[in-house]
Amino acid sequence: MTGKRLPPPLDEQALRDMALRHVARFATSRGKLLAYLKRKIKERGWGGEEPADPEGLADRFVDLGYIDDAGFAVMKSGSLGRRGYGARRIDEALRAAGIAEGDREQADANTASEAWNAAERFARRKRVGPYATGPLDPKQRDKAIAAFLRAGHDYAMARRWVDAAPGEALAEE
Repeated sequence: MTGKRLPPPLDEQALRDMALRHVARFATSRGKLLAYLKRKIKERGWGGEEPADPEGLADRFVDLGYIDDAGFAVMKSGSLGRRGYGARRIDEALRAAGIAEGDREQADANTASEAWNAAERFARRKRVGPYATGPLDPKQRDKAIAAFLRAGHDYAMARRWVDAAPGEALAEE
């Protein structure tokens, strides 16, 4: 029987090399790196002489400047905002990435200042409000508002964009 050969259990050097490859390849946060390392230890097992210390390795990468949670938060929030997502959805993504409140100040400020532009991009992408080809029937209107809410925008913003007439120029309040 020829089965797949299992990779050997991880040791300190293999774990450090794996973490370096991951950080070099992906923009990541401390929380995401830690989850990755714990998953790999669980999958492959641990064969090191001392107990595994993924937290210590993640902290070392932060100290060395390989990981910058505040920079990651700004980058991620800007990326999601440019795709038309609202503050609530961006907040959820940053929490899932393990970004602490102290590292999110600049990202939250950018998200708040770009809320109108994000909603406009979302309306354009979904072709609602000023970007619709015609008025929406009540069922389509409800679906458009629900889409805005799922994207993380508040209800007032969603109604303002969805209820705008096709071709109407909306001004930020």
